[in-house]
Amino acid sequence: MLDATLCAKITLVLRNDYPGQICSIARSLEVIGERWTLLIVRDVMNGRRRFDDLQKGLGIARNTLSARLQRLVEEDILERRPYQRNPARYEYFLTEKGLDLWPSLVALLRWGDRYSPNPNGPPMLIVHKECGGHVSDRGICESCGKVLHARDARPLPGPGLEAALADKAESTDEQAEPVAAR
Repeated sequence: MLDATLCAKITLVLRNDYPGQICSIARSLEVIGERWTLLIVRDVMNGRRRFDDLQKGLGIARNTLSARLQRLVEEDILERRPYQRNPARYEYFLTEKGLDLWPSLVALLRWGDRYSPNPNGPPMLIVHKECGGHVSDRGICESCGKVLHARDARPLPGPGLEAALADKAESTDEQAEPVAAR
């Protein structure tokens, strides 16, 4: 009985709706505020569109990913398109509604780089496709001054990602080293 009570309290704490809130932010969070949702949108925006690629890249449980993808399709943020018939397999693409999340993702990325910085630099850079300039947290090219949209920019690996991958490869090499050689 104690476990059931604890579970009920946890479920109440983990609600994803905001009853009584007359607020556009609260309504938005009901759709995109669940854990993993914005990371899924980020990955689809960056070209990772297949279930297995999303699951592997995010390290998310398959059932959780499936539920989040279904919700994003229902909310018209993602569109599901078949790429294989037998067995049926799908790719996910952002709709216009999904692409409209780009400024929020850029702002969150830059906010994280500023207030939770990686000691080796940002893990991802966003650049203007046309001139190569960095994109500000307001979605403006810092080189040419153009106001950009999702299709005008592309992500590039930053120095923080390169350093993290090098550290990961180094630790993998150490773990693979035979015990006798240590």
